[in-house]
Amino acid sequence: MDAQQQQGNASGNAGQEDYLDKGLDAAEKKFGQGKVDPNKERGVNEKVTDKARGMFEKATGKDVPAKFSN
Repeated sequence: MDAQQQQGNASGNAGQEDYLDKGLDAAEKKFGQGKVDPNKERGVNEKVTDKARGMFEKATGKDVPAKFSN
């Protein structure tokens, strides 16, 4: 996937960001000292948050509440 496709995917997914995605974006902005652009890292961020959801569900045996999951 080239950079243009990734940007298109990032903007397309922006409307579907849930609280976990937004929290990760906020942490990147705060602790990345302005060097990390969450929109460019959307694909990686989705993998990270999906893995976190999976680990939560595996550990608790419950689904992630709909409020926190897209």
